[in-house]
Amino acid sequence: MASSELHFGVAIDGAGYHPAAWRASGVEPAALFTSAHYLTYARLAEYAKLDFVTLDDSLGVQPGGSSVVRGRLDALLTFAALGPVTHSIGLVPTVTTTHTEPFHVATAVATLDYASRGRAGVLLIPSRTEAEAKHFGRRAWPSESAANAENADVVDVLYRLWDSWEDDAIIRDEPTGRFIDRDKLHYADFEGQFFSVKGPSITPRPPQGHPVVMNEFGPDLAMDGGKVLETVSVLLGETEQHALDRRQQLDSLYGKEFRPSGRDFVGTPAALAAALREWSEGHVDGFLIRPAVLPDDLELFANETVPELRSAGLVREDYSGTTLREHFGLAKPPNMYQGV
Repeated sequence: MASSELHFGVAIDGAGYHPAAWRASGVEPAALFTSAHYLTYARLAEYAKLDFVTLDDSLGVQPGGSSVVRGRLDALLTFAALGPVTHSIGLVPTVTTTHTEPFHVATAVATLDYASRGRAGVLLIPSRTEAEAKHFGRRAWPSESAANAENADVVDVLYRLWDSWEDDAIIRDEPTGRFIDRDKLHYADFEGQFFSVKGPSITPRPPQGHPVVMNEFGPDLAMDGGKVLETVSVLLGETEQHALDRRQQLDSLYGKEFRPSGRDFVGTPAALAAALREWSEGHVDGFLIRPAVLPDDLELFANETVPELRSAGLVREDYSGTTLREHFGLAKPPNMYQGV
């Protein structure tokens, strides 16, 4: 990828980021609980040659009462269903870490990498509410500092478990009856404040070596390899006034004004392209786009904003690689246990 090109992901959460999106979208509410709903948006992002899609998740039901979408599918399992029926788009589900065993996270994300043929990532989020803690009843909900420290330990363990099988550990030696070379499996042997993990993993090393790990820092996404993507919530219209009218309609349906956290754009697809060009000058490597209403704002972004950015040399003409790491220009990492 040329250095001037930006990286783009799209959040395909529910009916869109606005709480009243489900009332403005043509999508039937029942469709929100089907993999076909999310496949439609993953394919649209793939058509636009974007890097990846994300899907939000939590161990708690969405707040806001009966006026918002409540209930969700498991993000990682949903994307596992999308892996075999998509071709190039990266799949980055949100996975909560505080009440989830890191061994399970490691094997599930590795499995997604196999199912998608090397297009898996994971967005790791701590769980910091009392309601989530009560679902499990095993521990109190952690402080912010403790949750972040535990999240860092989870990342360490994921890398160890993914590397616990060397790439050539499977030998399938029929004459001797050995399927694996046991000397090429390794213990993780992690001992930390929050958990200990022996290993090795039950899943061979993923196709990417390490699926791409992302974390949230305020409005930005940071990932291994040092990439930083800024989150931008977008609400688009044929004219600026049309976009403003759409926002007013959504707020009216919601019953009050709603403004997303972080960078918030309301305007035309062409104006968004100009704004993204301006915002990209400096500290970010790209953007995670959050459409206000699905499919409306994603279609406008893919069909009108992306061509503007492509004309400016900021979006790829086509995929040049097959894995999510290759989309980001990241090499497959060496195995930490190789030769040990």
